[in-house]
Amino acid sequence: MYCDEHSVGGPVTAEEEIRDLIEGVDEDGNTVLLEVVRYFFYNGEEYVVLGEAHEGDCDCECEHCDHDHEEDDEEAVNLYIMKVVEKEEDGEEIEEFLAVEDEDLLEKLIEVVQADFEADEAFDDE
Repeated sequence: MYCDEHSVGGPVTAEEEIRDLIEGVDEDGNTVLLEVVRYFFYNGEEYVVLGEAHEGDCDCECEHCDHDHEEDDEEAVNLYIMKVVEKEEDGEEIEEFLAVEDEDLLEKLIEVVQADFEADEAFDDE
């Protein structure tokens, strides 16, 4: 299930982004709520970085959120890199996220994402 009606940190203003949340299933068959962190391109292919949705940041009333949950700022965040494949289903274009099977490619993608995050941090520090 796809849900993009959640704002980051409260009510939506013109300057705020709407959270891009995706409900998926992990390798153990458990339902997980993931948030799109960013899209990027590598060698002409599109990829997405997904992270676990931070439930404590949400002011909504959906079934995914635990509004009393307080997260530790030092807690590790799991990120996932997936290949984006656009396809048409029932006359509507949708994005499908596929696991990156090639370990060498995955290592390169991790390097690209880390460099991208480091560049963002350097820009934010200025």
